Amino acid sequence: MRKMAVIGYGGMGSWHCSSIKNELSDILQVKGVYDIRQERLEAAMKEGLYTYSSIGEILADDEIELVTIATPNDSHKPIAIKALNAGKNVVTEKPATMSAADYEEIIEASLKNGRILTTHQNRRWDRDFNIVKNIYDNKTIGDIYMIESRVQGSRQVLHGWRGSAVNGGGMVYDWGVHLIDQMMWMIKSPVKEVYADLFYIFTDEVDDNFKAILRFENGISALIEVSMNCFILHPRWHISASDGTAVINDWDCNGKMVALNGDSTMAWEEKIVYTAAGPTRSMAPRPIETTKEIPLPTVNTHWSDFYKNVFDAIDGKAELVVKPEEILAVLRVMDAIFESGKTGKSISV
Repeated sequence: MRKMAVIGYGGMGSWHCSSIKNELSDILQVKGVYDIRQERLEAAMKEGLYTYSSIGEILADDEIELVTIATPNDSHKPIAIKALNAGKNVVTEKPATMSAADYEEIIEASLKNGRILTTHQNRRWDRDFNIVKNIYDNKTIGDIYMIESRVQGSRQVLHGWRGSAVNGGGMVYDWGVHLIDQMMWMIKSPVKEVYADLFYIFTDEVDDNFKAILRFENGISALIEVSMNCFILHPRWHISASDGTAVINDWDCNGKMVALNGDSTMAWEEKIVYTAAGPTRSMAPRPIETTKEIPLPTVNTHWSDFYKNVFDAIDGKAELVVKPEEILAVLRVMDAIFESGKTGKSISV
C-alpha cells in the first residue's frame, strides 16, 4: 500500500482525502494531513485521518512517498521546495504558483533532488473535455479553427481566500488555469499571442469575470471565458471546423455535431433570401439535405487515473501525464493574460 499526506485540509484537501479513500483505497492511502487551523484538524480526525503537528513531521515520515499541497495559491512554492528538498515527490493543487518565475524555482528543486513534480490538473480527465479532444484528434468535422470554452455562473461572490489578491484569488487562477491547460494540452502548439479583458465587478481585489483570446502557432484560436455574473449561459463548448460545428451545452455533455453531408462544394441555388433584417445572400439558410447531425463521441475517463499515473511515474513505469514543462507553459500564458488585462494590449508569449 502506497502512502501519502495532504497539506491543507480545506475544500480541495478534504476532497483529495475522501476521493482517494472511496476510489483508490486498494492501492493508495492518505496516512494523514496537516492544516494550520485547529478546526480543520479536528474535522480530519473525525474522518479517521492522522493529524500531523507540522509540515516538518510529514517530511520526516519515511512512510510518506508523496505530498499533495492543497493550501492557498501563494503558499505552494515554499512548501513544495521544502518537500522536494526533503526527498518527497510533490503534487501541487492548481495553479502550481502565481507566476512562471516562481514555478521555475520549484522545477529546479525537483531536478536537483530527482523527485517527481506535477500539478493536479484533474480536468484533463473531464468527460466534456475528452469529447472535444476526441473530435479534435479525429478531425470528425474537419480542421478545427476556433474553440470556445466557457464556465459561467451567477454566484457573484468569491468564497474565502479566493477573494484575496495576496492569496492568489480570482477567476484566472481558480477556473482559468483549468480551461487554459485543457486547451494547450489538446492543441499541442505553442501559444504565440494573448489578449484578455479582466473585470472586477464585485471586488477591487481580484478578477471575478474574464475573457481571453489565445492564438496558437498552428493557426487555431481559442476563446476562454469565466463569468460569475451570467444569468443566461452560453454552451460549455462551441467548436468551429471546416466541415461542421459541434456544441456541448453543459457538464452532462448534452450537445450535438452538425456536419456537411457529402461534397462541401455542392452548389446552392443563387437567390436572395428576404429576412426580418432585410435581403441577404451570404446568410441564406443552408438546404437541409446538405447537412447531417452526428452524435457526440462516447469517451471513458476518470480522475483517479491522475494518481495512478503519478505513482507509475515514481516507479519509472510511465511518463507523467501532467508534465512540469506543460504547467510552466500554462503559467506563462496566465502571466500574459494578467499583463494584457493591465495594458489593454495583446501580449506575445
